[in-house]
Amino acid sequence: MREIARRLSVASTLLVFVVLLGSSVIHALGHGRWTWFQSLFHTVITLSTVGYGELPGMEHDPLARAFSLALIVLGAGTMVYFASVVTALLVEGELRELLRKNRMKKGIDSLEGHIIVCGVGRTGHHVVKELIATKTPYVCIDADAEKMAQFREEMPGLAYVVGDATEDEVLLAAGIARARGVVAALSDDRDNLYVTLTARSLNPALRIIAKAVEATAEPKLRKAGADKVVSTNMIGGLRLASEMIRPNVTEFLDIMLRDPQHVLRIEEATVPEGSALAGKTLGECQLRKVCDVLIIAVRARDNTHKFNPGAEQKLDPGSTLIVLGERSEIARLRARVEAT
Repeated sequence: MREIARRLSVASTLLVFVVLLGSSVIHALGHGRWTWFQSLFHTVITLSTVGYGELPGMEHDPLARAFSLALIVLGAGTMVYFASVVTALLVEGELRELLRKNRMKKGIDSLEGHIIVCGVGRTGHHVVKELIATKTPYVCIDADAEKMAQFREEMPGLAYVVGDATEDEVLLAAGIARARGVVAALSDDRDNLYVTLTARSLNPALRIIAKAVEATAEPKLRKAGADKVVSTNMIGGLRLASEMIRPNVTEFLDIMLRDPQHVLRIEEATVPEGSALAGKTLGECQLRKVCDVLIIAVRARDNTHKFNPGAEQKLDPGSTLIVLGERSEIARLRARVEAT
């Protein structure tokens, strides 16, 4: 926006300067024969190459005619430059890009309960794709404007902020005060540590998931306020082992997570305070009559898990159902769980 304003400012200033200079010189050469308005009118029609005619008596004033010739030459160049700047703004799409950014900013400002992904590199790229696939509201942050532009070509409608995710103003621009979570996925552990500290200070209620490259960074990230720390090296190692000893399981999980057309997902639904299901057992809830999902486990408020729960499993407020099912069925489940 600053570059657009600078180019328009230079072109406009130059055009105004030539118009004022031409009007002043013509008025001075007339020695009172032509008013300021006549001088301005003559200058404008000369610059625009309209050329309705000369001012009264100019045909007897060689000096005024000579200056008009010079004004045509000087003005033609000025008008061409001004027109080229305006045309470039429209043809090159800079104005359209500015309007797109303004729309995106308004969209970000209206978000609540979204996820902020800090760093759209080799790890964050996949985080954003999964958020898009699950229709989870998000905003991503990266300092590399060119990389974000390329990512936007791949993902139309991408919501992002270009800047340093460790800076307060950048996180605030991404709506951290209204967000429900932050993923620190930068390539450097120190940057992720700083993002965690900054994000926690700006919004203490956030859920913060931080990436750790080195194993020694995990305890530091937890002390800084990260709720969970994910070691990409450890996850990669476990994945390699799983591909070797349980290939069918990993293939099934890949289908769910990597295939955007696949409808199956393992998701969760938390029973809130005031839910109509709070205090009831799974048998009493009769969730299978509402939605076709497989309840894999129930996580209690004390962080214990009951795998393959039976009909007698009680759902207290704060309990979380971990389920397998199609996206549409999971949406029905959440609507039933959250109903009062």
